[in-house]
Amino acid sequence: MSAVDSPSDEDEEPNLMMLIGVDPHKSTHTATAVDPATNSDLGSVRIEASFVGYRQLLSWSRQWSERRWAVENAEGLGHHLALWLVAMGESVVDVAPAATARVRQLSRGGRRKNDRIDAAAAASVAALHGDARPVYAETHADSLALLDERRKNLSGNRTRSVNQLHALLRELLPGGAPTDLTAPRAATVLRGLRPVTATDQVRKSLAKDLVSDIKRYDAQLAENASAMDELLNLQGTTLRQIPGIGPVMAARIIGRTGHAHRFSTAAAYANYTGTAPVEIASADSTRHRLSRHGDRELNSALHTIAMIQIRMRGSVGRSYYDKKIAQGKSSRDAKRCLKRRLADLIWRVARQTLWQGPLFAGLTSERV
Repeated sequence: MSAVDSPSDEDEEPNLMMLIGVDPHKSTHTATAVDPATNSDLGSVRIEASFVGYRQLLSWSRQWSERRWAVENAEGLGHHLALWLVAMGESVVDVAPAATARVRQLSRGGRRKNDRIDAAAAASVAALHGDARPVYAETHADSLALLDERRKNLSGNRTRSVNQLHALLRELLPGGAPTDLTAPRAATVLRGLRPVTATDQVRKSLAKDLVSDIKRYDAQLAENASAMDELLNLQGTTLRQIPGIGPVMAARIIGRTGHAHRFSTAAAYANYTGTAPVEIASADSTRHRLSRHGDRELNSALHTIAMIQIRMRGSVGRSYYDKKIAQGKSSRDAKRCLKRRLADLIWRVARQTLWQGPLFAGLTSERV
């Protein structure tokens, strides 16, 4: 079932570029057509969140030959609809819920709120060309992001199991187990253990279960890394040629970067990763401080790569770090400079820029 409110025939303008805002919910979606020239509501429809409803929505929208969709929260409840529309060849943009809230607050509606108003607000935001970003079909980057998220969950579960195992072994063995204990060695230790009390028997049983869990997590992590490697081979990226970047790190960088062409410059990507310093200026005083913003997962990955390169004697990254130290910078500032240069390099690789000279020549230039 759906509720439709459409314009009359005499009001239709087939060649008009129409903006259709969508307010998605778990069970229903509400779409409102807005004239970008006058910001007026030209019709609305409410559908069920199903493929039948999607087709009905698309059929309703065909009264405007030129149209563009603005889906509120296309990374959340509107994700499935947005990707379906893209697959159907439609132009779709994502509008943040905070942006639609600002439109409602500044409108003359007395801060009223309903699904139709929210959908119209999403279309109005898209008309401003400032708070909407294009939605693209999913690529290898999205697959790598899913594998990276799965890996983080597996690693977290494995760490918890290891900690629980050590806690039990401290109560079963004098002095506990060594910190570098592996699952096979733990299994060997448990086989030679003879519990004295009933409580110790329960501890041993729980420890055996934890060892089995850790072995399973190790196998799943190995399969996860193999799947990442296969996808990276299909994508053809050269990120793994950079010292300090293996399959897991490359997958994390590509997955969290997404579509690299949305960053028009290396500075824009550095700002996204949080490696660009923040300028603080007042009167005649100007200084720069560390940015605490940006994608902290990417920032952490760049920090790890920088630390690996610094430890690699003779590497280009270590040479650049030593040069900054020779210029009088502190160790901390030199690391930040290296992270920024790595962000620039990764941006160029992600954009598939043609290299002029050696692959890492950009790291040795004078510009910070």
